[in-house]
Amino acid sequence: MERRWIPQNTATIQIEERGEGEDKKRVITGYGAVFYRDNDPGTEFELWDGVIERIENGAFDRAIKEKDDARGLFNHDPNMLLGRVSAGTMALISDKNGLRYEIDINDDDPDHERVVRKIQRGDLTGSSFSFRVKKQEWIGGEEKEPDIRLIKDVELFDTGPVTFPAYESTTTGVRSELLAEVRSNYNKWKADLQKEKCKPVENINRRFNEIKAKEKFGSIPG
Repeated sequence: MERRWIPQNTATIQIEERGEGEDKKRVITGYGAVFYRDNDPGTEFELWDGVIERIENGAFDRAIKEKDDARGLFNHDPNMLLGRVSAGTMALISDKNGLRYEIDINDDDPDHERVVRKIQRGDLTGSSFSFRVKKQEWIGGEEKEPDIRLIKDVELFDTGPVTFPAYESTTTGVRSELLAEVRSNYNKWKADLQKEKCKPVENINRRFNEIKAKEKFGSIPG
C-alpha cells in the first residue's frame, strides 16, 4: 500500500451545505488526489532522485465504477472513521482536477465535530489517499531526462483530511519501506529497457558475422 499527500494550496478542504429543509446537510469536501497537468509542476511527485510520478486522468474511474469500499479517514487513522463508500456516507467523484471526496457530517459524532472545527479555523487544509497500483506505465530512459511512473488505475483504500503529509522523509510523503515494490518494478523496467537498446547492436553484430561467413563459405550456415 502506498500513500500520497496533496499540497495544501491544492487540497483546501471546505464545509459545504447541501439541500433544504429536512434534506439539508453539511459535507466535508476536498481533493484526495490531483491529476497531472503539463503547466503545473505541483501535480507531479518526486519518488526519488531522477524518478517522478504522475497520476493520470481516469486513474480512479474503475475504483469509482466498481465501488471500491474506501473509507473516509482523518490522518489515515482507522479510529477516526468519518465516512465509507458502502455505507453511502462518503461519495467519490473523479473530475478534471482529480479525486474529490464528499463526506457527510454527522452532528452527533464528536469525531466529526473535532474535524469540522479544525477545518473552519483554517488549521486543517491538507488531504491524502492510500492506494495500491493496479495498472502503471514507465516512460523515459533518455540521458539526463527523468524517468516517469504513470499511475493509470488504483485500488483505493482511504482518503480524507490530514494534518501533515503522511511521511515527511520523502518529497511525496511515501514511507521508504513502502517504495520497495516500486523500486523493484522500476529496476525491472530499466533492465528491460536496456535490453531493448542493446538489440540493434546485437542485430548488427549478428549480420556482420553472417556476411563474413558467406564470404568464407559461400553461404550462411543454418
